[in-house]
Amino acid sequence: MYPPKHHQDYNIDNIKEVAKAYPFATLISANNSIPFITHAPLIFHGKKLVGHIDANNPHTQFLKDNHSITSVFQGPQTYISPSIYSTKQLPTWNYIITHAIGKVNQIKDPITIKQSMVTMTEFLENPDHKFTLDINDQRMDRLLPYIHCFEIEVEQWEGKFKLSQDKVPTDIENAKQELILNNQKSVADFVNDIFKRHL
Repeated sequence: MYPPKHHQDYNIDNIKEVAKAYPFATLISANNSIPFITHAPLIFHGKKLVGHIDANNPHTQFLKDNHSITSVFQGPQTYISPSIYSTKQLPTWNYIITHAIGKVNQIKDPITIKQSMVTMTEFLENPDHKFTLDINDQRMDRLLPYIHCFEIEVEQWEGKFKLSQDKVPTDIENAKQELILNNQKSVADFVNDIFKRHL
């Protein structure tokens, strides 16, 4: 990740918070010059990240045997118009992104896989926990042959928080509010449009 110092965050706790708040990750592996990219939620099991994908996904061949992997967690992002600043500026794009780089290995033990599904559900149901996945739910047993479970031993975390930090305090605050408002509005507008087109 290109790291201008004023946009780089070196606090590991801050960086991990992005992965916790936005767990739907982009998983990137490579075989020679061919990239394999899959999107899936990853959650922390201790210091490791754990996830599941469809066992028929060709990416599974690189989600085992100590293969290298990069996981990208993208937080809020938006275009920033110079019109929001109190000083003269140029257009830019602000964003919060975390990369987790490490080695991946497959989890094959059925009990461990089911427990990872229970733990992931507990995390994703937080804070209200309206649903609890029972490890003895027989539906999980029927799904096990179709699930590829894996864990990632993260060797390096990178965080890029481009938040107009190089601007005056008033403009930093304006950019923060723009990031919040644009994400709320753009998500609502986009989802409504998608539903109109496809449902």
